[in-house]
Amino acid sequence: MDQKIMGEAKRREELGLPPREKKKEKQTSKNQLNKILNKYPYLPFILGFSLLAILIVDLINYYK
Repeated sequence: MDQKIMGEAKRREELGLPPREKKKEKQTSKNQLNKILNKYPYLPFILGFSLLAILIVDLINYYK
């Protein structure tokens, strides 16, 4: 029997097995955070500099 390399779908069909079910990944808060950070890579820097600017302005107003 000459067996060539074939995809899993064809192999499963020949063996009479049902199609493979796709695994569903759970959405976690860590995944959401990673998605946001990947979409906006400069967001932590923007937030950090904004917080620093607010603290400097607050410090200047405190010592007036």
